[in-house]
Amino acid sequence: MIEKVTTTTLKQMKASGEKIACLTSYDASFARLQDEAGVDVLLVGDSLGMVLHGDDTTLNVTMTDMIYHTRLVSKVCQRALVISDMPYKSYSSPAQALENAKRLVNEGGADMVKLEGGAKISESVALITQQGIEVCGHLGLMPQSIEEMGGYRVQAKTEEDAEKLKQDALILQQAGANCLVLECIPAKVAAEVSKMLDIPVIGIGAGSDCDAQVLVVYDMLGLSSKQMKFSKNFLTGKDSISDAIKSYVEDVKNKLFPAAVHTYD
Repeated sequence: MIEKVTTTTLKQMKASGEKIACLTSYDASFARLQDEAGVDVLLVGDSLGMVLHGDDTTLNVTMTDMIYHTRLVSKVCQRALVISDMPYKSYSSPAQALENAKRLVNEGGADMVKLEGGAKISESVALITQQGIEVCGHLGLMPQSIEEMGGYRVQAKTEEDAEKLKQDALILQQAGANCLVLECIPAKVAAEVSKMLDIPVIGIGAGSDCDAQVLVVYDMLGLSSKQMKFSKNFLTGKDSISDAIKSYVEDVKNKLFPAAVHTYD
């Protein structure tokens, strides 16, 4: 019998030093391959707005979109834990956040929901987790705030910004968050946050010292129009998508990815 990955599993992996392999997933075919290849966590990301819909940002993705794609992924997953993004403006208040989190779990089959932001969403995180729904936080580069951030840029580069990120990370953990994504921040800052927190930290462009790594599946297969610094084409030299995904999992587990070339100082 296949043992399902849970938040307890992830915390045990963090404690033992075993790296956690994560990928985005948007449909049943990819989800099945990823699950069978040993990916620990599948993130149904609002990145689907860019890689599936062809938009320049994630801001047009709706709750209907997220429920639909989450359902496609969750129905075939036997092992991987499924996290679903709460889309832009779906958690503007704690009450709205709880309502939509329930929908992603009940209608979409998500194991966990993900919200972007720090202290300002802590009340929503607390309310959701108090109702028995698990939450993943997201700090650093936050795609839903891309207009306020002035574009896709590395975050927490100054000492002041890094300190604020650390405080936000602690606030999210205290509010009940079960794990945290750090996107596009200096590796040193991410390492400090990972060591500081009890919950697993999932990095994307955040260096090799995070407890877990995540990539957009289209990026790691070389299907995106632009290859990001923090990504790698794992399909190169492989005979199949399945082999590429297995290679990604192995490289994460063996601490070969990300390498220095994929890291921000």
